[in-house]
Amino acid sequence: MEATHFDFEELLETTTVEVAVYKLVVFNDDINTFDHVIETLCRVCGHSLIQAEQCTIIIHYKGKCTVKTGDWEDLARMRNQICNAGISAEVTD
Repeated sequence: MEATHFDFEELLETTTVEVAVYKLVVFNDDINTFDHVIETLCRVCGHSLIQAEQCTIIIHYKGKCTVKTGDWEDLARMRNQICNAGISAEVTD
């Protein structure tokens, strides 16, 4: 039995779209409790309890943590809510 050979040639058009991704960074302080930061991250960022706990531990030991990435407008809104809760945060690129 003879093998059948097929030649396929595909023309793929590739489009590259650059999307700016920003980071929402939360900073450690000596004022807020772990529970307050955890509850705020869950409420504002939509984190699960475990994710918020892990971020809070990183914030405590490293001094800061990127808690969310995304577009500027969403993160700026979240930053405002976090800061209104008395927690230091900023949006960076």
